[in-house]
Amino acid sequence: MKIEGPLIKGTFVERPNRFLTIVKVGNKYFKSHLPDPGRLKEILTPGRELFLRKEKYSKNRKTKYTTVLTNFNGELVSLISTLPNKFIKECIESNNISFLKGFRIEKQEVKYGKHRFDFLLLNKEKKPFYLEVKSVTFVENSIAKFPDAITERGKKHVQELTKLVKSGFQAGIIFVIQRSDASVFQPMWDRDPVFCTALNKAYNCGVNVWCIKARLTKRDMTFISEIPINLKRQ
Repeated sequence: MKIEGPLIKGTFVERPNRFLTIVKVGNKYFKSHLPDPGRLKEILTPGRELFLRKEKYSKNRKTKYTTVLTNFNGELVSLISTLPNKFIKECIESNNISFLKGFRIEKQEVKYGKHRFDFLLLNKEKKPFYLEVKSVTFVENSIAKFPDAITERGKKHVQELTKLVKSGFQAGIIFVIQRSDASVFQPMWDRDPVFCTALNKAYNCGVNVWCIKARLTKRDMTFISEIPINLKRQ
């Protein structure tokens, strides 16, 4: 999948709020939109190298740049939390992911009850499959972990997928690691035990849980492989 560019180099200075970074480009300081509202404290540290996209002028836009990637110890990490949805869409359409072969996308942002899920898929028999996609950027000692902060929305998604499965539907969650240096996935129990408990229960009830990792460059995002998951409390 192509990364919209061109990208220019900058340096992280501070993060006044969830969706804003102060960046240094050359000798000047700018406000740059951050499309990932996650905690990111381990990644966005002062002096961290960033890659930014200069946006077209709009009277409704308050920032000149968008913060797209960061260089974390030589590893490029995406800072766009919606990128995995576009990535999974392309992977499904091109049959890149073995466990989703044979599925086609019926609808995106599908509403079911009071909740919306990222995808409604249909298999060869035209049976519905509800799919939720989660972005992962935190990796420690080759272990990818989610969430890096309490996620009430994520918990509700998992609980609703569990209800769907109990009602006879098929459902699943894909955790997309937006970096290439992970070899296993675990829930981050110490950050959000409620979400992690819900995820473990969902898996035991029949909700599919997968994790894949991708390689980021300044030009594209490519699928590497599925990696093992370990949902047990550590």
